[in-house]
Amino acid sequence: MLSKIPSGRGYSYLPAVAQYSAGVVADDDHELRRHVMSPGLPLADGFRAIEELLADRNLPGTALCAIELRSPTAMTEDEFDDLNRRYRAELERLRILLDDANPVARTNVCPLGDTPAVPVIHAFAYARRVTGPVPTTFVVAGSAEAPEGRDSYAGHAVAFGDVSENGLAAKATWVLDEMERRLSALGQGWTACTDVNVYTRFHGMGSLQGAVTRRCGHTARTAWWQATPPVKGLEFEMDCRSVVPDEPSATLR
Repeated sequence: MLSKIPSGRGYSYLPAVAQYSAGVVADDDHELRRHVMSPGLPLADGFRAIEELLADRNLPGTALCAIELRSPTAMTEDEFDDLNRRYRAELERLRILLDDANPVARTNVCPLGDTPAVPVIHAFAYARRVTGPVPTTFVVAGSAEAPEGRDSYAGHAVAFGDVSENGLAAKATWVLDEMERRLSALGQGWTACTDVNVYTRFHGMGSLQGAVTRRCGHTARTAWWQATPPVKGLEFEMDCRSVVPDEPSATLR
């Protein structure tokens, strides 16, 4: 049973694996704001820039609650483990971990256009106190078609290696189920999402689009991206959120 845990930092999180949480939701007196980095910054530079922006807004580094990564290409599992170690080391440096638990949600995908030379931070979200009632804001972390925390992704992936219409439909069904499990644990549903993102190189396939639309509802809030999950052999990833777009900042340059 997936249950949210208060972080004491203006949001609650869904515990998952060492590299990320499964999602975050703002406390009643906070909101989650999303800041897009343009261009994206390599890990170390990106985390320093995040520190700068948060300090500029009189917020501690621990206000950080979600990260969006973009990687050059799908990795072997060993390469992915190495990236995760470097990523987690940055969170440790910022003292974000809670008794070794990682409360920060994450999406990591490999775009098939505008590919970065190295893994970069594309965007991030942070919790900020607000006065008065505000809509609930949240981020559901990205999930591809394999459960997390197992000995490998490939060994447990749904329809591994099968990119037929039936294989892709099975992958999409598993990911949609996982999105709904996480949304439910955060006390949310599809209609609360302002953004639903689908990442796959097969985005033009009608059966996939139909499967997503039947579950998510109206397509106006659903964006399809030519991208793959970050681990070789995986083909379909999704995330979703409802956040406040951040104002531009000269701090990130």
